[in-house]
Order: sequence, then C-alpha cells, then structure tokens
Amino acid sequence: MYVIFPCHWVGLKLRILAISGLVFIGVMAVAAPVPKAKAVPPPSIWKAGVASVVVTPTNNLWMAGYAARKKPAEGKVQELFAKALALQDEQGQKLVIVTMDLIGVGQPLRQRLTERVQKELGLPPQFLLLNASHTHSGPVLRTSPVTEKDLEKERTRSAYEYTQQLEGKLFHVISEALAHLESARLTWHHARCGFSMNRRLPSLTGYRNSPNPEGPVDHEVPVLRIEVAGGTLRALLFGYACHNTCLGFYNYCGDYAGFTQEYLQANRTNCTALFLLGCAADQNPYPRGTNVVPGLTDLDLAKQHGRTLANAVEMANLTPQREVHGPLRAAYEEVTLDYAKKRPSHPYPVQVIRFGPDLTLVALGSEVVVDYALRLKKELAGDAAVWIAGYSNDYTGYIPSLRVLKEGGYEAQAGWEDTVEERIVAKVHELYRRVSAAK
Repeated sequence: MYVIFPCHWVGLKLRILAISGLVFIGVMAVAAPVPKAKAVPPPSIWKAGVASVVVTPTNNLWMAGYAARKKPAEGKVQELFAKALALQDEQGQKLVIVTMDLIGVGQPLRQRLTERVQKELGLPPQFLLLNASHTHSGPVLRTSPVTEKDLEKERTRSAYEYTQQLEGKLFHVISEALAHLESARLTWHHARCGFSMNRRLPSLTGYRNSPNPEGPVDHEVPVLRIEVAGGTLRALLFGYACHNTCLGFYNYCGDYAGFTQEYLQANRTNCTALFLLGCAADQNPYPRGTNVVPGLTDLDLAKQHGRTLANAVEMANLTPQREVHGPLRAAYEEVTLDYAKKRPSHPYPVQVIRFGPDLTLVALGSEVVVDYALRLKKELAGDAAVWIAGYSNDYTGYIPSLRVLKEGGYEAQAGWEDTVEERIVAKVHELYRRVSAAK
C-alpha cells in the first residue's frame, strides 16, 4: 500500500511506502512555483555639477541670531560659503539645491533670485531649493525694501548692501553649477548622530529653553552621494536637525555644520560637502557654552560636534548604498498661514522633490519644530526614503506644531492660529501626490 503525503518542502514530495510493517521513504521531484525576481532598474544616467562661493562679509557687520548682541563682528574663525548642487536626469530635467552658511532665506531674496534664474537660466522656480544652516555666527541680512532714511543708518545700509551682493553671488554659484554638469551616479543612505537634544524642558512656570532628554528628536543623518567618472566622489549632500548655536562670540563661523563640511572635504580632492538643515527649531547642540565642560570653550565644542556629525556621514558612506534613479519631479506652492491676533497672513512655502521611486525631499520654510519631520516621515513612508528639511525658501520665525502651540513657550510666541500644522501638512500631502503621479 502506498500512502502519499504531499509536502511542498524545497520543491519536493515525500512518498512513503509501507510494506509488511516496513516503511520506505522515497523522494520524488516536482515542479514548484518559482517567485519572480523583482525587476531592478539599471542605474540612471545623471549629470551633476557643483560650485561654491565665499560669502563672508569683507567688513565687520552686525551679526544675526542673538538679539542680545551689543556690537558688530570682530573677525572670522572660518569662511562662510554658499554652495550649489545641480542635477540633471535622463530626460534633461534640472534641479539646483543651494546651501548657505547664513541665518535664513528671506522670501524677497528667493523671489528675485528665482525670477532671474528662470529668465536667464531657464530653471523653473519649483526646481530651485534654497536652504540656510541658520548659523548664529553670520551677518544680519536685510531683504525688505528700505527707504533713503533707513540707508542713512550705517547698520541698516551695510546689511542691505551685503544682501544685494549676496544675491549676485547666489546667481553666480547657481550658474557655475549648471555650467559644469558631468556624468554622475547618485546613491543614498543614512546614519545617526546624537548630540542634538530637545530644548523644551517642562517646569512649574512653563517650558524653559534647557536640555530635555525626554523630548522628541530626529537623529537621522541622510546622505546623498554624487560620484563622477571612475567612482570619484564629487559631492556629499547631508542633513541633520539641530540648531547651529554652539557659539556665542563675535566672529564669523559656520558653527558645527561649518566644521563638519570642512572635515568632510579635508582629505577629498575636489569633493564639496553641502549641509541641509532639518527641522531644528526646538533642537539644540549639547553640551554648549564655554566651561560647561571644564577647560573647553564654545569653539572647542563646535568642533567636537562638527567631528561627530562628520563621523556619522562617514558611517553612511560605509553602508551598502541605495541607487537613486530619476526622473526628477518637483512642486512648489505657498499655503496661507493666519495669526490668532490681528496680523497679516503669511504665504508659507512648501516644496516637494521626487527622485524617481527612491527618494522624496520635502523642504519647509522657516524654523520648523521637529514634530513635522517625525510626522511626515511616518505619513509618507513607503518604498522611497523620505528626507525633511526646514529653513528653506523663507525665514519668518518659528513654525510650531499644534502640540507646541498648546504647550506654549519660546517656539510658540509668534501667535499662529492652531490650524498651522494641518495646513502645512495638508499642502505637503497634496504636492507629494502630484509629484508621485507625474509621468
């Protein structure tokens, strides 16, 4: 008698033969369904160009970031830079990402620059991203219109003249990056870095600006690698969500992010490192300040944190890379944000850039709290990696989440209506659907 037990085990069936109390086991091969291998698209044929320009003021201007400063800058520890990364996909679509070692990107500056870039270089506004590192060791910018009476004040006139020169330099660096496109390969990965900590500490009198180890943070360090002929590393675009506020002195400096870029470039010939600041409004570098660590100055700590972040970028470089494909798709719109009190509403910029099926970059304006990054990375999660940047295309102050608005504290003082978070997030989702559906 034969007793047959079908068993799909490594594509085999077992036949058990029972004769006179003896059991014989034989193996009979059968055809088992073979799962289809997932199609892996070939590497995209990208082109990339990189350029940088020094934007350190040639004279000692008043510095941005701390209202308590009582005098202009006294010198420099490090050059400040504006850098441009230009990318072109197989269909010829171009994208330019500009990073700056400066306090922020005023909307009038972006508007004038995008108009000129579109007119003279043919790049649509949605394909230009401007991001500032928010260093508090750079000059004050003056992008708003000024009157003749304003210009009689040396402080105002100097800031205005510097900003006009900056606009010209930004156009130049964008032009240079687009003019030097070469064949390239794009890959992406990420690591983690731990010196950033939430700075909203609850107390009996409200939320204080102090380290809160229980508060939300985003320690991800996303890294986009651009390699050219022969596998030579041409550029590293990397991000982190932390205020650039290690320093409290009167010297121009890129703070920890400036040192990270310097370290990454130090032993790499013709490689440019570009820093894209994340949602860092309620995130500070710790420790910070002079002698909070015995014998160390604030500059020492800025260098330490810069090295720590550079090490995280190097770790991302060492992991197996994920290929980034095209095509490039981008959308840019402004959503109206209202204040709870009687103030004019604000046109807030939201930008979403899609790198084929592999990477989505969301750029939000002004000083965005970390809740936005944590929420959007969860809600947009899928096959593509999600990268959230703040401090992009606008600089109008703090943008709290609903949670922060209700809690109060420094980041909530602007007085936005409680619809601010939902309006921004809804616009992100709208633009995300648009770029994802584009052919």
